[in-house]
Amino acid sequence: MNPKNISAWNMKRLVKIVRHGVISTLDEQILDTTQEDESTTQIRSEFEAKVAARKIFQNVARPRSKPHGGNMLQSSSSICKMMRFLREDEALKTMSVMDGSSESERISKSTLKNWVVNAFRERRALALTLNDTKTAVNKLHHMVNVLVGITIVVICLVILEIATSKFLLFVSSQIVVVAFIFGNTCKTIFEALIFLFVMHPYDVGDRCEIDGVQMIVEEMNILTTVFLRYDNQKIIFPNSTLSTKPISNYYRSPDMGDAVEFHVHIATPADKIAIMKQKITSYIEIKKDHWYASPTVVLMELEGLNMMKMAVWLRHRMNHQNMGEKWQRRALLVEQMVTIFKELDIEYRLHPLDINIRTMPTASSARLPSTWEASPS
Repeated sequence: MNPKNISAWNMKRLVKIVRHGVISTLDEQILDTTQEDESTTQIRSEFEAKVAARKIFQNVARPRSKPHGGNMLQSSSSICKMMRFLREDEALKTMSVMDGSSESERISKSTLKNWVVNAFRERRALALTLNDTKTAVNKLHHMVNVLVGITIVVICLVILEIATSKFLLFVSSQIVVVAFIFGNTCKTIFEALIFLFVMHPYDVGDRCEIDGVQMIVEEMNILTTVFLRYDNQKIIFPNSTLSTKPISNYYRSPDMGDAVEFHVHIATPADKIAIMKQKITSYIEIKKDHWYASPTVVLMELEGLNMMKMAVWLRHRMNHQNMGEKWQRRALLVEQMVTIFKELDIEYRLHPLDINIRTMPTASSARLPSTWEASPS
């Protein structure tokens, strides 16, 4: 499909496939002649996504290749030479999507598995978003039908001259009373509709931060939105309240930055600090699938005339939607930094303190200490 020119019919088919269909792999009858049930190639859960990724890897990888160490292809090996199946531009695009290395033309088994699982998660989140949107639209449709029905009845009564002026005056007075009672409710519904269909700051499955708390969007309704906190506690927010709050959406954010702060003693030699910066920068630039190149190691400030506060500013090749993956990558960097500090003998030292004793406490006893006491006979 061309994103710049999508017909309404194709979009309707796409929405139907996402909402009611399942992710499926290519028919394996192409690879061998054994007949298999269609359900074996359909992905309905994360476990089936991992199984499908393993099956794809085994079918596509060269079975008896000897990469690097001369060993035969095992589970830790890679898919070699994707140009056998795709054009060069498509292969490079696939490599970039799967976080593979376009230089070595390889995609590891773990990378393929993570990509298939993430594709399944995104498709499931999109299906839930479409279902919630369809439900909200249906409820709105029922509300509009009721209002239109009441309006048509009143117009018919006026046209048929069944409703007199006294009757219309009575109806209008009752409408004023109903508006006085339910006016705030109507305002809340209108604000919720504007927030849900016009502002639309999130979809189902997005990681959002509201009032300093990170939550996952679980369900979207006309009046409320259900969130899941980090401990899987459900929190329900009225949409009219959310429309007045700043909402941070991690899923819609571009590749996000990060910072690792640490302290170094002020007496640390400048050459050690220079070597430390170079080693940290080299490690980050080697991990091209995790970080962008050219990180910044800066001296931020002095603390107490004995410590220098430093920081590593770098940028992930992902946003923070998958918070677990973000912390795993950060943990690997911190572990490498600890190793560098130990190799360079950069340790934490306290500032020396001068202690001056001006007075001594008076003795509470005049008895002299003795090395031993005679036992009573």
